[in-house]
Amino acid sequence: MKIKELSLRISAGRAEQFPPEDMPEIAFAGRSNVGKSSLINLMLGRRNFARTSSTPGKTRTINFYEINGAFRFADLPGYGYAKVSKAMRESWAPLMEEYLLSRKNLLATLLLVDVRRSPQDIDIQMARLIKETQRHPIVVLTKTDKLNQSQLQKSLRAYQDVAELQGVPFVATSTLRLRGKYPLWDAINGIFQEEGLDIFVERQRD
Repeated sequence: MKIKELSLRISAGRAEQFPPEDMPEIAFAGRSNVGKSSLINLMLGRRNFARTSSTPGKTRTINFYEINGAFRFADLPGYGYAKVSKAMRESWAPLMEEYLLSRKNLLATLLLVDVRRSPQDIDIQMARLIKETQRHPIVVLTKTDKLNQSQLQKSLRAYQDVAELQGVPFVATSTLRLRGKYPLWDAINGIFQEEGLDIFVERQRD
């Protein structure tokens, strides 16, 4: 299929607002400013479809984007922004945990990490939570255009050495260079196939 129909199904601030579990979902998780919305826009071939917050770290909802009436992307709230109060940060945790641990139609969770940073405790905690779901985790390295090849390989090895991430597939991306879009779609298409779903997203012109 080619991506033709896109819609924001709902921005859910509470679990009871989640849409029905009637189609498969791919979740996007990561720190604030890691580039989740930019990656979603790259994946969908749209510049300004996914919402971005004007104030980092203050998006309090899970945004459900419906694609061709066949599957959804779930954009989870960004975490770890230092200027947001601890109480506010902790208020988002139950919503994300409820989604990740109880959502029956969740197929995979993409954990986005800024390749310029060394592995952070908060990302490792999220990786542990994602692996608890026993779904398909994928680590997405963002902003790879900011490093040279040697630096990129060093950062990749640092993440691969994290116990919680061992055995998890990695995909390097750059929304600025349009890098990693199709390797990531290949991974997602592979998950659809593994789960026996008749969904395959074709390559399209960028």
